[in-house]
Amino acid sequence: MSDNAKSRAASLAHLRSADFAKGDPIPLPLTMASIFHAPGDATGFDQYGRFSNPTWHAVEHALGHLEDAQCVAFPSGMGAISAVFFALLKSGDRILLPSDGYHTTRALAERFLKPLGIAYEARPTASMLDGGFAGYRAVFVESPSNPRLDICDIAAVAKAVHAQGGILIVDNTTMTPFGQRPLDLGADIVVSADTKAINGHSDVLFGHVASRNADIVTRVKDWRETAGGIPGPFEAWLVHRGLETLEVRFDRMCSSAETIARRLQDHRAVSGLRFPGLEGDASHNLARVQMERFGFLISFELASEEQAEAFIDNCALIESATSFGGVHTSAERRSKRGDAVPPGFIRLAIGCEPVEELWQAIEASLDKLGA
Repeated sequence: MSDNAKSRAASLAHLRSADFAKGDPIPLPLTMASIFHAPGDATGFDQYGRFSNPTWHAVEHALGHLEDAQCVAFPSGMGAISAVFFALLKSGDRILLPSDGYHTTRALAERFLKPLGIAYEARPTASMLDGGFAGYRAVFVESPSNPRLDICDIAAVAKAVHAQGGILIVDNTTMTPFGQRPLDLGADIVVSADTKAINGHSDVLFGHVASRNADIVTRVKDWRETAGGIPGPFEAWLVHRGLETLEVRFDRMCSSAETIARRLQDHRAVSGLRFPGLEGDASHNLARVQMERFGFLISFELASEEQAEAFIDNCALIESATSFGGVHTSAERRSKRGDAVPPGFIRLAIGCEPVEELWQAIEASLDKLGA
């Protein structure tokens, strides 16, 4: 971890203390209110629950501390992505999406942006630079891509997109601000599904938009207030709680993933293994330059759909689940979600279990496949 990341991690849990008065609660209080006392000119104060909430302010402040940018909170990752699209795009615009990223982003463009006259095209993450970016109002990348874990050069894409007058949006869900910093690499906007590792306890949906461009932030906030896509205060409180342990959890998950990926590449049942931290991975050299950690996601293939399902079902320390980033290790056969992957393709999300015990459970389940 870089010194800058260590500094952010150390101060994260103490952000509120600068404003403490004697007797104030050290943990963040939960403010459940739809209305606030607002006599006379109440500019600058909380007035109505669709406009603002003290618990939102706290979680946005914490996220902003990690991103080194202004942050706007949303009730889900797709809520954050939708807000960026609808706040910034207009009829006649063209956008570029990853063909191998999260499928719901493309579904949003096809079902809702396209009828409004906003055209989209898709391109593989690994070849995102190929073909240039002329004519695109916005380019959206997901690096590493979900679920294949391909990577693109974010700094090079940002430079090329800006040269054509466009903006770059990066989905950083898989990496968090502790693993990768797209805004530092030149991105205009970061979106994240904080449902995943940032919250980290698999008990809340949440998302955020981060940008250092004040106009972008204003437009995204205006969209949230007008459209009503607001997070609940209890959900914000839960995410704030999760944020305080993010660095510890993320460090454990990434370190364990590095260990397990190296062992998986030697197992006879496993093929097509992808993990950016492996020296032989196609993305490794770029990952070393652009990422502070290699992440906690691993993808690989087993011989068939039946083997993939059996591996997940028979592993005592893997939960069969469609999300990732929680304290529990989870896995999913992704073709059943519509991704263009082989039937035996597995996305494995490493959790916070002790690594040797976790590996023993994974190895035992893999060994059963050949029994």
